[in-house]
Amino acid sequence: MSFLVNFVFGFAFGIGLVLCFARFERTRSKQRNDLAAIIAAFERITVDDTRKLLPADYYPSWVVFSNRQKLNWLNQMLDKIWPYVDQAASELIKSSVEPMLEEYRPVVLAALKFSKLTLGTVAPQFTGVTILEGDAKSITMELDLQWDGNPNIILDIKTHLGVGLPIQVKNIGFTGVLRFLFKPLVDEIPCFGAISFSLRENTNLDFKLKVIGGDISSIPGISDAIEETIRDAIEDSITWPVRQVIPIIPGDYSYLELKPVGTLEVKLVQAKELTNKDIIGKSDPFAVLFIRPVRSRMKSSKIINNNLNPIWNENFEFIVEDESTQHLTVRVFDDEGVQAAEIIGCAQFPIKELEPGKIKDVWLKLVKDIQVQKDNKNRGQVQLELLYCPHGTENTLTNAFSRDFRLTKLEKALKTEPDEKEATDIDPTKLSAKRKDVILRGVLSVTVISAEDLPAVDLNGKSDPFVILIMRKIEQKQKTRVVHNSLDPVWNQTFDFVVEDALHDLLLVEVYDHDTFGKDKMGRVVMTLTRVILEGEFTESFPIDGTKSGKISLHLKWTSQPIFRD
Repeated sequence: MSFLVNFVFGFAFGIGLVLCFARFERTRSKQRNDLAAIIAAFERITVDDTRKLLPADYYPSWVVFSNRQKLNWLNQMLDKIWPYVDQAASELIKSSVEPMLEEYRPVVLAALKFSKLTLGTVAPQFTGVTILEGDAKSITMELDLQWDGNPNIILDIKTHLGVGLPIQVKNIGFTGVLRFLFKPLVDEIPCFGAISFSLRENTNLDFKLKVIGGDISSIPGISDAIEETIRDAIEDSITWPVRQVIPIIPGDYSYLELKPVGTLEVKLVQAKELTNKDIIGKSDPFAVLFIRPVRSRMKSSKIINNNLNPIWNENFEFIVEDESTQHLTVRVFDDEGVQAAEIIGCAQFPIKELEPGKIKDVWLKLVKDIQVQKDNKNRGQVQLELLYCPHGTENTLTNAFSRDFRLTKLEKALKTEPDEKEATDIDPTKLSAKRKDVILRGVLSVTVISAEDLPAVDLNGKSDPFVILIMRKIEQKQKTRVVHNSLDPVWNQTFDFVVEDALHDLLLVEVYDHDTFGKDKMGRVVMTLTRVILEGEFTESFPIDGTKSGKISLHLKWTSQPIFRD
């Protein structure tokens, strides 16, 4: 009996053990499958997904979300060789940078040279590296660079007044991205023909200037002139698209150098509400425009004396070498006579925001420093008309103000022969040259329709407004009738102007209040004739500068007759 009991018990225990083992295997298999699914899911998680799951504050300090790899090994190596780099590079920098400083030297200085240059004891630090995807026949590498150095740099400057000053450049802080281009790739050691390098992004460069044994601020304009020279030299000598090409394997690498890709035509129209820099009277503003801050490529406007709302109406042309990264810079200065001009403000406009062959009218807000965009102070605005014409492309010019309207009128005006091809076949590379050879003459018809929300000038809360139309270049004037006791006058009067050179003329619309013993100016509208030339005819309401809410409605019509210079 006991044997039977033992057998049943042993058999049941065995069956139970087998079932438990089978269940354990099924559970473990399911866990493995679930773990594999979880791992696969984690593999598909992106950086953005992890940021959504857990805020950045919860990550430890060693977690960095970046596609840039760390370069501790390179920094350690650079620290060891830096004393030797300092000795080797100082003379090289001095000999190569001195001619550059002379090229960018402001007119207020007679000479600008190094009297001493050492890079100090603190080596730059590379904070990251990225290999960019792109051309299969080249390698592009970008290195993040940071340098809080202690160099000993002394500049020996002389002014036209005969004053000589040793100026120390100190407290240098620099951040930027160095771009290295290894191109072309070849089947010969070291497997690339040349190295091109430049600063890929606008640098953040901070430094202080100190006169040895004196205060640089005691000489007006010198500090700003030197600082501007240093920044301009760095920007144009090594900042992308400018690049330095170093041949490794003998060959012709001229195609890697910077070359023109188009032209930028700029009409400097006007500025308004400029900051007054003079204690007595008003500023005497002029503008300096450039794409690259090389003195030979910088263009200056005429000086408008004693005016915070100057009208320049000047045309300039610039060479474009990389429309994707270059920008037009405008600096507005107050002329100080024999002393250095004092800057009122500056602005930039990226060329990449221009549609090729399409005229763009822009108002740019002036700031103190381009690198510091946050500037709450009102320094004024400047108005430009911009036209970018790329080289070597088919004509795709469209009207700046209508997507479906081609520049037929302007293009026909630029034709040199009556039976030439239709405007759609004109090469935009020839547009700029042809515009220089043409005088666009015609009749401008201006209908002054009405105005609204004019300011109350008279004691009765009304005004007696009238309008004076002025063609600035040909100095023709027309005047509407006076509408008494109205802030929303209606005129519906049409005036014709025979315009001799429409591409370089301006229409001024000035609104006045009539008084028994004179007139009070309310405000004005300044406009080029570009739009009416392109569209032929349009009606629009324009804000009146000088008033808070006033607007004036005009109808403009253009009838052209081109005349070409011999």
